[in-house]
Formats: sequence, structure tokens, C-alpha cells
Amino acid sequence: MNKRAAALCGAATVVAGLLAAAPASAGSATVPATFAPSAPRSALTWKDCGTKDYPALQCSSVRVPLDHARPGGRQITLALSRIRHTAKTSQGPLLVNPGGPGGSGLKLAGFVAGGLPKKVAAQYDVVGFDPRGVGKSKPALDCRPGYFKPVRPASVPSSPAVERAGLDRAQGFAAACAAKYADVLPYIDTVSTARDVDAIRAALGAPKLSYFGYSYGTYLGAVYAKLYPHRVRRLVLDSIVDPTGVWYDDNMNQDHAFNARHQAFLAWVAQHDTTYKLGKDPAKVEAEWYAMRAAVQKKPAGKKVGAGELEDTFIPGGYYDGYWPYLAEAFAAYVKDKDPEPLVRTYKKFGAVDAAGDNGYSVYTAVQCRDARWPRDWNTWHADNWQANEKAPFSTWNNAWYNAPCAFWPTSRLDPPDVSNDELPPTLLFQATDDAATPYEGGVTVHRELRGSSLVVEEGGGNHGITLSGNTCLDRYLTDYLSTGKTPHGTGEADAVCKKLPAPKPLTKKATPTPATGPNGTRLHGLLGFRS
Repeated sequence: MNKRAAALCGAATVVAGLLAAAPASAGSATVPATFAPSAPRSALTWKDCGTKDYPALQCSSVRVPLDHARPGGRQITLALSRIRHTAKTSQGPLLVNPGGPGGSGLKLAGFVAGGLPKKVAAQYDVVGFDPRGVGKSKPALDCRPGYFKPVRPASVPSSPAVERAGLDRAQGFAAACAAKYADVLPYIDTVSTARDVDAIRAALGAPKLSYFGYSYGTYLGAVYAKLYPHRVRRLVLDSIVDPTGVWYDDNMNQDHAFNARHQAFLAWVAQHDTTYKLGKDPAKVEAEWYAMRAAVQKKPAGKKVGAGELEDTFIPGGYYDGYWPYLAEAFAAYVKDKDPEPLVRTYKKFGAVDAAGDNGYSVYTAVQCRDARWPRDWNTWHADNWQANEKAPFSTWNNAWYNAPCAFWPTSRLDPPDVSNDELPPTLLFQATDDAATPYEGGVTVHRELRGSSLVVEEGGGNHGITLSGNTCLDRYLTDYLSTGKTPHGTGEADAVCKKLPAPKPLTKKATPTPATGPNGTRLHGLLGFRS
């Protein structure tokens, strides 16, 4: 038996005694195919809240029931934003969502309106919102401030003590959420948020709603469309969640996809050996990266970047390859120059979690843990993640701990709705073939589940959130659809195929040390949230 196998067997034996299985779900909820209107039309008061980037932005709020089954009960507040239409004839509201769950959508309204051609944006009121629990909506969740404060226990549970430390953290987070938000958590879920979307539609006074969602926002959009198919005017889903895997299986699939993207990054570093001098063989570069992870686990860089923080820093490279040059420079400085400072700076830029991140993570766990039936027995997690780690060692255990509070979540769990739909108008889907956060199969699945949908594929692309990000081929299909409702129709699995954008180039000395962000504000494991 090799040392690795011995460690695994020893850990499994101890874990079996660490935990009794958590209590079974106290109940479940199935979702009916349709609902009555969530809220009557109400007048919204809009105020200017423009920023330097989006000076025309306006803000408002709407009150919705905490429990939509009791519309006269406790009310909560959702924060809204918009860029008003300027054309003489409006196509109505276009509601946008960046994903998460837990992502704020207020600035996304400005991004989408600014990213579309002026003639197209002018036809819509582009409306953003902070979903229940998020950002400027009230109440906003923050279960345990500073939960990701460095340095955390190592992700890979190389000993029973390390695994016990991870379990204590996860169980403590779930307990903190229960203590602070016991009255709210049973209503933080995707179906409740979808009903909020319809309440926003009603408050806007629109008989129908157009919807544009990225990442987790694609799942929210699909659920909304299932509940209210006749209130959907146009539907755009970009970087698509597989609805058949929410959420445990989707996370396991992510682990392999992120490992592949990390290897693509390492191959890119090897390709640019004249710049980074880490070797021309991707396998050698990969060995250097894992040696770096082992080194910071023993001695955290700058007393801030341990193994978990290092993974947090490099995971965003799986969402957006525009980050690769910055990650490569920090990597090379640590390995070749023995300089940890660039690594610490890059962690602060890409991996560190601020107060908004604490809020986003709290909502992320609240939604995903409530949405579906996660395993309650930690031995299932232990076995599944060690098996995945054998082939995908980059972020499997990091992802497992990110989701581990769901093993101890204090609410009952719901049964995810079947999003298959044959009542929608033509809808438009976008998916990159090498997307790690929402692997390609999810786009194919939703294309099959939404009758009459059209799938546009970015062949060979690995970024997450691919429209309005510089690919003119993709954006042409998007703008045609939003302008006229026209969708492409092909004969194969995809209805249209676009080439991926060129790979990034190493930085020059004059390069600004702040990377661009994508439309979904790619950061903190992306906006799909389940390390989406």
C-alpha cells in the first residue's frame, strides 16, 4: 500500500467515527408548473444613482412576500436598478442577472446597456436587481463575517486532523446561519427568487418580461420560464447550468472541468517559457505549481497565502483566461525569484473575500443548500471527493469545503423543478465548449429541454460569460435576437458555431496591473457560485 492509499484509508476510518449522519430532511417541496401573479402592479419610484462607469443608472426598490404562499405576511425588500430606454418605441423591460447565487445585479444593468449596440439598448429598459438576501436588498445575509480570512486549513485533507478542522469550519458556518437567520433561510431558494422575478415584472407594469442571465442566472431564468412561460417575451441564457445535476453532481463535474482549464493555463505558461522561464514542458510547469502549493501550505506566503488561498487565487483563471498573464507573473516570481509579494498582491486582487463576498457566499450556501438534497452523511462526500481528486487534484477539495455547509444545513431541502418547457417563444442559448464553471453538457441539456431554443457554441472557448465580452460573432446573434426575436437554426447539436477569441499574451512592462473583468464581474470563484 503506498503512502497516499494508507492516508486515505486512515482518514476514512476516522471520519466514520467523527460524525453521525445529520438528521434527514424534515420535508420537501415540489414545484407546481405555474403560479398565480406574485404581486399586484405597484408604482416604482426611481432615483438617480449613476456611477462613473454608468452615469445614467437609476435605482428603486420593490417589496415582496418573504413567503410567496403567504402574500399578506412578512415583506422583504429587493433593490432594483435600470437604464431607461431612449427609443420612441420600447420593447419593454430586459431583466438581467449575473449569477451566483449571491451575485449583485445592480451594476449589470449598466454593463449590459453599455455593451449592446446603442440602437438595441435604446429599445429596452435594462433592469438589474439584487436577489433576496443579496447586497442592497433587505435583509442581506452575512452568516459569519471573515469566514474566508486567511490562513484557512489546507484544502486537501492529508490527515484526519486536517479533515476534522475543515468539518468544524463548515458545521460552524451552518450553525451561524441558523442562529442569525432561522426565520429567513427556509425562503432563500431559486423558486422563491423566480417568484420575485415575476413580482418585479408586475411592479414594472409589464405584461411580459425579457430575461438575460449568466451562469447561475441561467438556472434562475429556466425556473422562471417554467413557472411563468406565458410571461416570457425573450429569454437569453449564457454559460448554462445543467439543471439535472443541481447541485451536488454539478459540483463534482466542475472539479474535472476546472482541472482541465488549469492544465490549459499551465500549457500556456509553458508556451511562453521565454517570458516565465518555468519550463517548456507543461508537465514540468504543473509540477512546479504543485510544489508551490506544498510550499505555501508549510509556510504561507506573506502570512496570508496558504494552500487554500493559493487555489482561490488561481481558480478565477478557469473562468477568464485574461487573468492568465497576471497569475503567471505571480507564479514565476514565487518559483524563480523566491519573491512572495506578487503572489500576495494577486491573492488580494483575485482570491481575497471582502464584505460583499461574505454576503455573496452566505446567499450562495442558503440557496444551494435549500434547493436540493445534498448528502447528509459526510462519508459520501469523503469518498466521492477523494475519487475525484485522483484525476482532478487542482480544486476538488477546495470546492468540497466551499459547499460542505450543505451537509449540515438547518433547513429541509426542496426537490428541484423540472425545467423542460414546450410553451416558450424562441429562446437563445450561449455556451463555450471548454467552460469549467458550467460545463458544455449543461448547455446541450437545456437546449434539449427548452423546445424551440437555439444553441450558439463558442468552439474551443473556455471563458465563462461569453457574450458582450469581445466576440463579435456571438454578439451578432445576441443583438439580432434582442432586436427582432430572430434565432439561428442549424442541423446539428449546435445551431451556430463561433470561433473562440485568441489566447492572451504575456504582459508588457507598460501593462496596467489591473485585469479587466467580464460581464459577470468574474471573481470569487465566479458567479455561478457553486465555484461557479
